[in-house]
Amino acid sequence: MSRVLEGEPSPLEKAVPGVPSRQSQGQPQTRGLARVLTGLLLFGLSFGYVEAAVVAYLRPLYQPLHGRAADDLFPLVTLQQLAAAGSHYPRLLATELLREAATLLMLAAVALAAASNFRQWFAAFLIAFGVWDIFFYVFLKVLLDWPASLLTWDLLFLLPVPWVGPVLAPVLVALAMIGSGVITLWREADGRPIRLGWSHGAILVLGGLLIVTAFCWDYQNILASGLPNPFNWPLFILGLAIGVGGFLHALRLHLFLPPVN
Repeated sequence: MSRVLEGEPSPLEKAVPGVPSRQSQGQPQTRGLARVLTGLLLFGLSFGYVEAAVVAYLRPLYQPLHGRAADDLFPLVTLQQLAAAGSHYPRLLATELLREAATLLMLAAVALAAASNFRQWFAAFLIAFGVWDIFFYVFLKVLLDWPASLLTWDLLFLLPVPWVGPVLAPVLVALAMIGSGVITLWREADGRPIRLGWSHGAILVLGGLLIVTAFCWDYQNILASGLPNPFNWPLFILGLAIGVGGFLHALRLHLFLPPVN
């Protein structure tokens, strides 16, 4: 798919004499871009359902430990409570941690299949991740009628510490990821790539770190089986604004550059 995205002749077209390349046929590069975006969309959508189904299966397993409504995620069960409930519960937790790592690996892998350079890979990863995250909540609502609203608190990740926050926060991040990823791939397909310098890269990293810090801000209280404190919206909004602003500034600098041959 990466060669389609770039409009580059495939290995078969190069190797077999007399087979016209896509470039010589004048095939619009936008068709290749649409194909890649459709693939990422379908993967993210279907993977979102798989993740939501996993949650639907896991809830009955942990329900006896909570002793409360399944919709109430907090306070979390402590490691001591898990160990006291039976040896299989710590194994389930270890399995869940590995599943989270495998989820990120799968998203990175499908992005790798759609890219031929780092910019395309990262953009495709952002799109797949964002679509997966949004449809994860869509299918949770379909399967479990949860969350009740966009302000419902969720446990986002467990690695390396618990990430928590209102559902609205990761959805906003997912939308920013999809938007920046689509724009990046569009510019790649148009032969006008967005080349990030060290300064823009540092700005994006800073924004991302602030967002992650906002999600992990209350992790010690969460690990101690406490109820979430108010979400650090100022830190989150600052991180999101820095990240989006840095990307838009880089886009503006490359907006009117001629195509790269």
